[in-house]
Amino acid sequence: MLDIALKLLDEITSYGFQAYIVGGFVRDYILGIESNDIDINTNATPKEIKNIFDSCLPNEDYGSVTVIKKGVRFEITTFRKEMSYLDNRRPSQIEYIDDLYQDLLRRDFTINTLCMNKDGEIIDFLGGRSEIDSRVVKTVGNAKTRFEEDSLRILRAVRFATILDFKLDKETRDAIIDTRELLKNLSYYRKKEELDKIFGSSNAAKGISLLLDLGLDKYLELDNLDKVTCTSSLIGVWSILNVVDKYPFNSNERELIKNINEAFLLNNLDPMALYKYGLYVNSVAGEIKGLDIKNITESYNNLIIQSRRDLDITSDDIMKGLNKGPGSYLKDIYSDIEREVLYRRVKNEKDAIMTYIIKNYKVEN
Repeated sequence: MLDIALKLLDEITSYGFQAYIVGGFVRDYILGIESNDIDINTNATPKEIKNIFDSCLPNEDYGSVTVIKKGVRFEITTFRKEMSYLDNRRPSQIEYIDDLYQDLLRRDFTINTLCMNKDGEIIDFLGGRSEIDSRVVKTVGNAKTRFEEDSLRILRAVRFATILDFKLDKETRDAIIDTRELLKNLSYYRKKEELDKIFGSSNAAKGISLLLDLGLDKYLELDNLDKVTCTSSLIGVWSILNVVDKYPFNSNERELIKNINEAFLLNNLDPMALYKYGLYVNSVAGEIKGLDIKNITESYNNLIIQSRRDLDITSDDIMKGLNKGPGSYLKDIYSDIEREVLYRRVKNEKDAIMTYIIKNYKVEN
């Protein structure tokens, strides 16, 4: 992918423009982290980029164009200045410029200001390489100003410190505390995007500790954050936080959170709990409680049945045996025989199940 990106830079510069890979990809390249997210900066305007490439998806309001090269999407953004910010989130307007250094000054953190030219050479105007070597997250310029411009940067700082296992420099840390109230104005959607990355990280414990140490839990309305047990499942963290009434979750996430919270109250080795909620939900609930997931998995795999389809009997068999037509009674019978089979009081064999049903449900004429 880097080879394709460097050829794309070469193509842009062949028209007399400047062009560089910028930001996260270069940072990760130095750290030896594989990344497929390549952003390109240039002094060419979106209109000029569209004249160079056929496969373009313009987004001119933000001074960028998406170019598709050999099936790979690249976001190409024109050097720019950003005017005063609206709502501590978005610049009121942008102005195209012809200066890479000035463009880098508008960015969030020094570790995201590194550039790579078409020859693969690293360009470092703002000391980002030094911050990477020191494993420090530090804002570009005045930290408080950066967070007041865009309050999402507060969570991005925590996210980078978490995922990269870096520390926050003192000015950045102090500025987060000074501006943390601005998180109240940030949309729950944006907050959840960043928190998903923090909670889903293999280093999530550090991220949670940082959020608590910085006092961000109050402004993020995460009242249970200090009760969170890190699990291998992101949805497990959200189930403990219990914020489905505030943060945006899709219907599947909501159902999982509901089921995990219900399964948490049960014995996750119990056949009925395993049968009703399945292996994943019980594993997450069990992991929160500190149970051995191997035991849960083994218990689930030893279930006589794992779904109603596994029962060695059909609705037609039941109706024929009871000499009755369809009706709601079938649901009750199925629930009963599921339990009896799961607890091994009735064998999962048609004759044994039918004998049990006739004994308990057959009404003599």
